[in-house]
Amino acid sequence: MKFTEEHEWLRIEDDLVVVGITEHASTQLGDIVFVELPDEGQTVSKDDEAAVIESVKAASDILAPIDGEIVEVNQAIIDEPSKINEDPLGVGWFFKVKPDDLSQMDDYMDERSYNKLIS
Repeated sequence: MKFTEEHEWLRIEDDLVVVGITEHASTQLGDIVFVELPDEGQTVSKDDEAAVIESVKAASDILAPIDGEIVEVNQAIIDEPSKINEDPLGVGWFFKVKPDDLSQMDDYMDERSYNKLIS
């Protein structure tokens, strides 16, 4: 698993990259009440706005961590945004990207480096 400075996590599953927010981000945002996800089939570029989440405290953009195509979105969190707070690293994932270039993942932090960032 890799982590971004924007508090997203990235997990490689087969030839896809699954994207979500970290437990730290979920805690900082508070109760999440709304999620807008990209369309399946949408092409994204690294650092493009890919999704929006709103909590009782703030609204935040979720940036695309890599170039690629959105191949799946998590309908469950649209229907029930609180799933993100309950299990941000599991059922609270946002979308899956088929990457154009998997080497872009090399730019991100491992768990140890991320834990240093948030401590």
